[in-house]
Amino acid sequence: MIFLKGGAVERLLMKDLLDWKQSRYRKPLLMTGVRQVGKTWLLKEFGRQSFENTAYFNFEKDQNLAELFESTKDINRIIKTFAIVAGHKIEAQKTLIILDEIQECGEALNALKYFAEDGPEYHIACAGSLLGVATARGSGFPVGKVDFLHLNPLTFTEFLLADDCQNLVDYLETLEIVESIPEILFAQFVDKLKTYFITGGMPESVKVWTEEHDVGAVQKILAKILRGYGNDFTKHSDVKDYAKISHIWDSLPSQLSKENKKFLFRLAREGARAREYEDALQWLVSAGLASKVYRNNGPTLPISAGDDLSAFKLYVVDVGLLRRHAGLAPSVFAKRNELFSVFKGALTENYILQALVNQYETTPRYWRVDHPSYEVDFLVQHDNAIVPIEVKAETNISSKSLKQYLARFGDSTDFGVRFSLMNLRKDGDILNVPLFMADHVKRLIDLQ
Repeated sequence: MIFLKGGAVERLLMKDLLDWKQSRYRKPLLMTGVRQVGKTWLLKEFGRQSFENTAYFNFEKDQNLAELFESTKDINRIIKTFAIVAGHKIEAQKTLIILDEIQECGEALNALKYFAEDGPEYHIACAGSLLGVATARGSGFPVGKVDFLHLNPLTFTEFLLADDCQNLVDYLETLEIVESIPEILFAQFVDKLKTYFITGGMPESVKVWTEEHDVGAVQKILAKILRGYGNDFTKHSDVKDYAKISHIWDSLPSQLSKENKKFLFRLAREGARAREYEDALQWLVSAGLASKVYRNNGPTLPISAGDDLSAFKLYVVDVGLLRRHAGLAPSVFAKRNELFSVFKGALTENYILQALVNQYETTPRYWRVDHPSYEVDFLVQHDNAIVPIEVKAETNISSKSLKQYLARFGDSTDFGVRFSLMNLRKDGDILNVPLFMADHVKRLIDLQ
């Protein structure tokens, strides 16, 4: 359950944190996620709810903390120093130790292996906006000595609960058969989804909307977050890559506005070549700001076996940030359902990908053939089946691509999923799912 508490939105990941606390195989925890997605608040709230006390340390705000890890690797000395700095006793099993922005101190990151080996009784939870980058670089990283959790922006379901719509959430969660949703509820879901496309799932943006319903404030918050990401390009990337990262990041709206959304380096900068920009692109992916979706040749297991590594799409971490980054004014959501189709449906595709990533461990792919041209937006590996997924932004669901995929690979694919603004129903071998039910698609597929 999610609810407003102390001005913030409690997250579903709290259950995973409780599982981590109780695990007999627990290791120090690394919580990844982009800046301002709510990692610090979630860990502090976890400490408040589940421990007698919390010891919080921030390596970005207190750079003197790094000296402790440079001078010793002795766990007992580190714990004693922590207690002095925190101003209270640190007890195993009773205290949650939070190390925030840990990517700022490589020695502290490396020291986690000593906590895993010599101090497993202590609960150590770490967070960092660019931990993915630190992990990718691998220098001194405690491989095999840490547990991971990743915090994404709020899902549409979490947004509904934050917006005091528990009744709507309960309705969808108790739906156990494929049947039409009453029109009076359908319209409410669509209106809420329009708002979600405006706010996105960044906690501060959702908070100001649910408390103030101030679109102007939402715009300012999203702009501030985007500026913060730009500052990270300068501060945390190699000097040689800063401009390239900015070029790629700034090109994403135009990349996604194309009919064929395959990423093209020349759209980032004229004359740009893949080998010159691949490190910059990987920085964005490792930082969690962009998701890479590879082109796939069809239903193979595992799905990665069919990847074409030369062709991919790049999506943005949050639909609200993408809308703001693209310069689309919030007024567009007042125009009936146009919000779902503007920008070549890129917002809708981005939203669906976010929902899929939250439900499936394996990153979705997409399928495309060029002669003649057919494209299925996403493929997901659902247990031992590859399920094709088509995304339609409105009620116009005519498309030959999904049917062509099913015709070609019918022996290994029983049915496909189509997201649209049509009601929930099964049309032969196509399951039509309303856009607002994206968070439930895995469960709906299980019902087939």
